Amino acid sequence: MSRQYAIYDVFTADRLSGNPLAVVFDAEGLKDDVMQKIAGEFNLSETVFILPPTKPAHGASLRIFTPRSELPFAGHPTVGAAIALAERKAGAGGANIDVMNVLEEKVGSVRTVTKLQKGQPGFAEFDLPRLATQIDADLSRETIAAALQIDVLEIGFENHRISLWNAGVPYVMVPVHDLSAAAKVRCDASLWEQLAPIVDGQLADAFVYCRDGVAHDAQFHVRMFAPHAGIIEDPATGSAVAAFSGAIHLYDDLLDGHHAFLIEQGVEMGRPSRIHLHLEVEDGKIDQARIGGHAVKLAEGTLLIA
Repeated sequence: MSRQYAIYDVFTADRLSGNPLAVVFDAEGLKDDVMQKIAGEFNLSETVFILPPTKPAHGASLRIFTPRSELPFAGHPTVGAAIALAERKAGAGGANIDVMNVLEEKVGSVRTVTKLQKGQPGFAEFDLPRLATQIDADLSRETIAAALQIDVLEIGFENHRISLWNAGVPYVMVPVHDLSAAAKVRCDASLWEQLAPIVDGQLADAFVYCRDGVAHDAQFHVRMFAPHAGIIEDPATGSAVAAFSGAIHLYDDLLDGHHAFLIEQGVEMGRPSRIHLHLEVEDGKIDQARIGGHAVKLAEGTLLIA
């Protein structure tokens, strides 16, 4: 049995930018170990497998794999899958349509809205299935600076400090002074695996951020490293931005109301990405949050796997 697949560049409107994603359609019947091997074969930061939903009203069930392991949730596979499914629905000629879908992931049901316009890259956004929660952890500036190969004095800005957050996947949030400090970061995989906390059985990844960006309209510039998952550096990480929303709310003391942020990632890799984050704050707490971005198809083909 053959199965169709496509490669999308996600969180970008330009091909060969953003975060590449393999989308495997009609994945029903593939065993877990086979899906893991296929993800290793593509060797992208993530591969998403689209299966029938368990509930008829939902659009699809997703399984998300890095080259080494399965994830309960990830942002760029959610955006990429939503756009891929909408484009399949629109057909080869394309269409101007808005599609609302509920995608089933291991973290829970994820509501997505996709907008397609003929001749334009698709845009999708999703409601966070879990809001960010802060986790108490003893996080040493000195050891983290050593693992990231920067000076300890470059860590922190304003009142932002190192913190641990989880919105489905855990991340150690490491604020650094500015763009030049962010550009210096190199993650030592061995040191990071020794110091990183484990949350719900998952090793927390490194998320480095500073204010402003290379792009004039970016509010934050970020980098993400997950060497234990086979990802030396990721050009765009929606699950990390989901967790980051908690740090933004805490340290920037957001007032009640709507807040929109543009976050850039992947610049140092030569694959710039643009991630849209929207927060609704009510009674001093995040009431709703959503993440969005563009995706554009780069390639398509057939997997000759039963």
